[in-house]
Amino acid sequence: MGKIRIIGVPLDLGQSRRGVDMGPSALRIANLAPRLSELGHEVQNLGNLDAPERDTLPETSQAIDFLPAIATVCQRLAVYTAQAIREGYMPLVLGGDHSVAAGSAAGVATALAERNQRLGLVWLDAHGDMNTPESTRSGNVHGMPVAHLLGHGDALLAGIAQPGPAVRAENLVVVGARDLDPAERDHARAWGVRIFTMRDIDERGMRAVMSDAIALASNGTAGLHVSVDADFVDPAEAPGVGTPVRGGVTYREAHLAMELLHDSHQMLSLDIVEINPVLDSHNMTAELCVGLARSAFGLRIL
Repeated sequence: MGKIRIIGVPLDLGQSRRGVDMGPSALRIANLAPRLSELGHEVQNLGNLDAPERDTLPETSQAIDFLPAIATVCQRLAVYTAQAIREGYMPLVLGGDHSVAAGSAAGVATALAERNQRLGLVWLDAHGDMNTPESTRSGNVHGMPVAHLLGHGDALLAGIAQPGPAVRAENLVVVGARDLDPAERDHARAWGVRIFTMRDIDERGMRAVMSDAIALASNGTAGLHVSVDADFVDPAEAPGVGTPVRGGVTYREAHLAMELLHDSHQMLSLDIVEINPVLDSHNMTAELCVGLARSAFGLRIL
């Protein structure tokens, strides 16, 4: 079995709805670490990184003003995920909002680059997260990490991986998308990012879609960073998210996606983000995500 290092990042500056900073606590209340240990893994829990609380920052009417503070947290997170890879651990990053992935994946990419290896990225999300500070309509930085991991947008966030960019477009795949801004559609075409929408899953099935996604992201890379936004799953199963979109993947489709990632033996690191306990019911979204993590780390039905 493997070695897992859990890193919490209680950051809520990347979006407008409060509460997502409690996501790491919700996952721990759902017994994430012991339930992964039950699978035979060595689990090391680092607790939470320091992240600024919104109430301690100057008031602003524009969410984009938080970008420098977010970049500082992401830079710090990248140091931790890179070190985990160097020491033979699989970093499991608990968000916080999805902007943290600009740091988690960048750190893994940096550690791989030291071995002359590249990183693939599988992004499981209702959204594309491919806006830049110039294209965003909301100003929310949690809608930008994919763009920054590809080297676009703000220099601070785009420059965390050394050398950059963290990921090449041909090795980045979005799965489960059903709510894309016009600018994100344009960016996906211009940058050459493959997006498997919910229609692809409806028509072809999760197994075929994930097989293609894993193959694309793995081609020429040393392995995969997997970033799971809880809104990947339909809000009927995962109500505790800030940006729910109807028509997401089912409970079983979500587990199958994680089981296929485990079976590929390509996953190097994992994010679980965007759980908002304020909007949840009886911690069911965190419970669901703990189950998904267990599937990703080898839980089998038989």
